[in-house]
Amino acid sequence: MNILLWVLQIALALHTAVGAVWKLSNSEETVPSLNAIPHGVWLAMSVVELFFSLCLILPAFYKPLAILAPIAAVCIAVEMLLFSALHVLSGDANYGPIIYWLVVAAICAFVAYGRFVLKPF
Repeated sequence: MNILLWVLQIALALHTAVGAVWKLSNSEETVPSLNAIPHGVWLAMSVVELFFSLCLILPAFYKPLAILAPIAAVCIAVEMLLFSALHVLSGDANYGPIIYWLVVAAICAFVAYGRFVLKPF
């Protein structure tokens, strides 16, 4: 279980870091349903996402910070759920992004549950 959780944490950290870089290089207007997010918040989210991706892998190098990994996973899951809610509220009929965000949120929830309950560091 520990190996699976580490694989998911590393994949999630890479996913989140790539998403942060994408946010820095693209506007929130790239995804029409996310237009409600102010540009400053959009840019701040990329910095926060880079921090979360770091928090997911920090326990590999420094065990006392292990609590940061499941907290980061929960925060990323909340972000994905908020993106899904914005998409639904925008009235966009394309459900592809919602499915993607919900899958990422489910992986985050599994990592958080795994690190809090199943196999803590």
